[in-house]
Amino acid sequence: MKNKFMKRKRIFWLVAILGIIFDQLSKYLVVQKFDAINDTFPLLEGIFHLTYVINTGAAFSVFSGQVEVLRWVSLVVSLLLIIFVWYIPRLSLLEQLGYGFILAGAIGNGIDRFLFGYVVDFLDFRLINFPVFNIADVAINIGVLLLLITSFTTPSKSKVNQ
Repeated sequence: MKNKFMKRKRIFWLVAILGIIFDQLSKYLVVQKFDAINDTFPLLEGIFHLTYVINTGAAFSVFSGQVEVLRWVSLVVSLLLIIFVWYIPRLSLLEQLGYGFILAGAIGNGIDRFLFGYVVDFLDFRLINFPVFNIADVAINIGVLLLLITSFTTPSKSKVNQ
């Protein structure tokens, strides 16, 4: 049964696992290559920088300092998402991608919260003065976008039965 589940949801698992690896590897490289927090490296001067910051909150530093709560929220969301996907008999490709990206982001940032008590952020779009973020944040946003697209493109059961 487990093997059947893994085959049936292989895109979900592939995206989640690769997303976690890419997120953690990128954060590791930032921590190793930058000398101190707030160090920055311009890739496009004044537009896009790599800037090493730590975030004890959630997105945009909301709930700053609430690490204990956020680490458990990350864990609970990850477990609920896995259980949800486990019991859904069929998922479209976009749904598998969407849920996989969200799981990758939740686990990626959750790992940081459990190990360090903060999340490493480094993607710094200065052109629009956007808060610094990381690959896990990007994954969550891609996942939500894909699920929104799916909700508008998948016919509802009531329409199919008419």
